[in-house]
Amino acid sequence: MKRLISAIVSLGILIAIYTKIDFAGLIEVFRDCDRLWMAISLGMVVPLTLATSWRLQRLMPESGLLGFGMANRLTLAASVLNMVLPSKMGDIAKAYFIRDRGYLSGSLSLSLVVFEKACDMLSLLLWCAFGLLVYPEKGALFWLMAVGICGGLIAGTAILGSSRVADFAFGLGTRAAPGGAEGKVGQKLDRLHASWTEMQTYFWRDRGQLAVIAATSIGIWLLHLLQIWFFIFALNASVPFIANLALSPLSILAGLLPLTFAGVGTRDAALIFFYQPYFDAQTGAALGLLCTSRYILPAIGGLPFFGQFLSRVRSERAAKTATKP
Repeated sequence: MKRLISAIVSLGILIAIYTKIDFAGLIEVFRDCDRLWMAISLGMVVPLTLATSWRLQRLMPESGLLGFGMANRLTLAASVLNMVLPSKMGDIAKAYFIRDRGYLSGSLSLSLVVFEKACDMLSLLLWCAFGLLVYPEKGALFWLMAVGICGGLIAGTAILGSSRVADFAFGLGTRAAPGGAEGKVGQKLDRLHASWTEMQTYFWRDRGQLAVIAATSIGIWLLHLLQIWFFIFALNASVPFIANLALSPLSILAGLLPLTFAGVGTRDAALIFFYQPYFDAQTGAALGLLCTSRYILPAIGGLPFFGQFLSRVRSERAAKTATKP
């Protein structure tokens, strides 16, 4: 039901967008695009996927435990679920597949993926905060967003780095959840708290490894933002790189809100709104479609692997059911 509501919200936003823009102009934007830049920007999906897979491989507690090929298949399979689950929560499915393949225990695999998600979010907030602080034309709205993003970055870093802060934050969240610790949300927060604590204990033991993962995450998100900048080149538009560092993360964050289907609609509207000083709504809508392709292309590539993992899970469940007395 939630997925249906998300799809309806996405459809409603898209209808509102496309009834207000010149659809013929949108077609013309794509017809007149720079094909070389289009190929380069779309092709960046490949190195981004490979870099993400390499980071997943490095996150494993033992070197060589997870091969690069399997890490790549897991990353692509998770991309399939990211198309239908909010806030890219499909990545959490990697924990299940890692446990299912026998690489790690269930709690440690969840800790690993939670840490990976935390690195992604903090890296995105870092680039967004930097871009907003150096953005040349800040009004009241941009200052407000800069304060909020910087506050989120500081809070997230503190929760990641300090067990006391994490305990306080999770305890506060559990008490504020409907039904408290006994409620459904409270129980989920308790399980996440346990995984988070295990993750902190594990990853802070090796500061060198932690530095490599942090630097890799920051570099991956710089490549993501460069890809969006290259999309703009492909659409024969121009935006200063510093401005893109501020505006593209804000649009991505809008797409992560758990309101729409894979961020479709909210991300498109944010791109049109934030980039309006630099190009028209038709180009903004075209940029929204290209940004959606960033999620569609890996999902298409991941469909065969997702099908394999799903078939294995179903087979194992059927075998367990058959052996029950």
